[in-house]
Amino acid sequence: MTPNKKSRPPVKRKKSNKTLFAAIAIIAIVIISVGAFAFLGNQGNQPANPTPTPPGTSPTPDPYVGATKVLIETSVGNITLELRTDKPITSGNFENLVSQGLYDGTIFHRVIAGFMIQGGTITSQTISTINDEIGQNNRNAAYTIAMAKTIDPNSATSQFFINVVDNGNNIIDQAGTRFDQVYTAFGRVIEGKNVVDAIANAPVTANPYTHENSQPITPVTLIRATIVS
Repeated sequence: MTPNKKSRPPVKRKKSNKTLFAAIAIIAIVIISVGAFAFLGNQGNQPANPTPTPPGTSPTPDPYVGATKVLIETSVGNITLELRTDKPITSGNFENLVSQGLYDGTIFHRVIAGFMIQGGTITSQTISTINDEIGQNNRNAAYTIAMAKTIDPNSATSQFFINVVDNGNNIIDQAGTRFDQVYTAFGRVIEGKNVVDAIANAPVTANPYTHENSQPITPVTLIRATIVS
């Protein structure tokens, strides 16, 4: 007896259901995949977590934010300085002397190639000494400006020098004292480094005060110093 074909589920209908289920599964996979990629993409757009600051510490502030700028006009060219805000005694003393015009017409009386250029001798009046501001972040790096002084603490007045190279770790005595432990660096050159180099490399002769070849044969004059901002 031939089986009644109508008593069975049509073969075609079975294939149709399988196809439908497969299509639904594929759509579900696509939706999940798109969602995952979107999530990963959004994750990539998020800002990276900053490195946490160790407990009990705080970020070191930038000593040049809001810094005063000083233009120094010399007979060789112009130098622009930026004064540190975390050295208020030293920077303030320098600003006061500039504002009074006491540096105008002075000379760079001591220059040594590969070391520094020094100026700021004021003879028109007596300048009071100021306290050192060394601190842990005092750096006599290349093209920084620092106060000249005697070997005594807190003896700086008006004389300054601009480092031509990094002098910070130079040993200055038999006890092993380093440059950075003695001379307060209170600013940096932001324009005119070539002028600093030109002064440092000027021809020199014997200096009657320091007994070394460091006095420029042709005087280098600080024509005018002005606070520009």
